[in-house]
Amino acid sequence: MSDFNFDLDTVTAAPSRDLLTPDNAMMLFVDHQPQMFFGAASTDRVAVINATVGLAKAARVFDVPVVLSTVAAESFSGPILPQLREVFPKHDIVDRTSMNAWEDEALVEAVKATGRHKIVLCGLWTEVCLVLPALSALNQGYEVYVVADASAGVTPAAHEHAMQRMTAAGAVPVTWLQVLLELQRDWARTETYVATTDVVKEHGGAYGLGVVYAHSMIDPHAAG
Repeated sequence: MSDFNFDLDTVTAAPSRDLLTPDNAMMLFVDHQPQMFFGAASTDRVAVINATVGLAKAARVFDVPVVLSTVAAESFSGPILPQLREVFPKHDIVDRTSMNAWEDEALVEAVKATGRHKIVLCGLWTEVCLVLPALSALNQGYEVYVVADASAGVTPAAHEHAMQRMTAAGAVPVTWLQVLLELQRDWARTETYVATTDVVKEHGGAYGLGVVYAHSMIDPHAAG
């Protein structure tokens, strides 16, 4: 018999406040730039690009506020990932000199301006440009969700230890597809159903092919 007591009268069919929603989350993309990708060897770079763009499209589908940031774009690291820029062609990009994005006043003001308390964070490299703002934002009361597959480190160990450090501090590790589906959360939400499944088809790998098959062979409105 469990010694965990709770009141059954309080149990309802309602989502946890811990879940990401289009109304409580914002996304922060940090340093997805050529020079940073050159040194990112913890995983397949093409997979990181795919995850990053998939995550960006998830933000666009659900109108989640986005902040884009680069470091030393003109003097060292190069422009933001073109595929990411294509998703947000009119967004301002906060370029910094600081490795810790949270020490850049313009970036912090941009995050604050979204009015959201959950930061969905990804970037290069995990052990520097991700850890530093994650710990800083957590320290100031934000909830931070780190998108592991839209990020990468110099080595597998560097990425993994950085993820462990952030998790130990209270950050929540997630993946880009998890974020997309958490934002959708109910296939009966018809207003975003088609756009969500389109992102899955484009970036969801074998799962995306499964959706293509289901829509083609079973029902154009088959659930994802």
